[in-house]
Amino acid sequence: MKFRHIRLSTVLGLLIGFSWSISLGLAQQSTSGTVPVTTVVSVEARHGKDIPVVSREDVRVFEGHNHLKVTDWIPLQGDLSSLELLVLIDDASDSNLASQFEDMRHFMNAQPPTTAIAVGYMQNGTVRIVQNFTKDHSEAGKALRIPLGSATGGNSPYLSITDAIKRWPGSPARHEILLISDGIDPLQPDTTDSYLDQAISEAQRTEVQVYVIYASGSGHFGHSLWRINQGQSNLSRLADETGGEARFQGFETPIAFAPFLDQFAERLNHQYKLTFLANAGKKPTYQHVRLETEVPNAELVTADKVYVPAAK
Repeated sequence: MKFRHIRLSTVLGLLIGFSWSISLGLAQQSTSGTVPVTTVVSVEARHGKDIPVVSREDVRVFEGHNHLKVTDWIPLQGDLSSLELLVLIDDASDSNLASQFEDMRHFMNAQPPTTAIAVGYMQNGTVRIVQNFTKDHSEAGKALRIPLGSATGGNSPYLSITDAIKRWPGSPARHEILLISDGIDPLQPDTTDSYLDQAISEAQRTEVQVYVIYASGSGHFGHSLWRINQGQSNLSRLADETGGEARFQGFETPIAFAPFLDQFAERLNHQYKLTFLANAGKKPTYQHVRLETEVPNAELVTADKVYVPAAK
């Protein structure tokens, strides 16, 4: 019996040692299988207008229950505030949108000299650029014109967004879209929209944030309450999942864009570039991450998912 007990103890010891070696190997594999991922984060105040300052030590990143290591947290201010802002206007919008152009020009002219602005009109699933990126903000404002309305025909605004992002030249600057649209997709009017899914995935892959202001469309679709509701729901999802915001004023084009544009400008002034180490696999993936901070009254806003390249 004593001999059998010794043999059993030996076997158990070997099994425990083997188990520890497997655990250690997996831990080492997990550490070596990380890749740096960057995303733009907006800091907002939960209450009031005073936006807190957040430092690198105040930021925690989680994937599920896994705490991911933060390697960089850069305030996008001063010399590091470079921004490429694409103003995208749905050419199927109602012509009364032109009454908001003065507010839009004022917003453009107020942007810092590190911001380059381009203007494009969404037509037939593509984007017609009427002003390439320029730091002459008054020139960008001059490019605004009255939308063509129903003459452009019905097409998906989300195809146009995907087209714009794919044709956007790479640069170290932030990439942001200011989208003016009713969000209605006549090609996929139901609650499931694969063109919207594609636009969100492409924006997340390229770290493009989309800020939205609702504007009524022309023609029959622009007066259908059910389609308006669905369009606004689509716009909300597009903004939320790319780290932006969607602004509405009922079911009509807002009386004034200025309050929404002021909020957008404030948001751009409180953004950071976050870099952290994500667990990577053999293939690229989209991973949901959660940001937390204990800084009082601070909220961290970023894209719903980040694009994680394959492990090298």
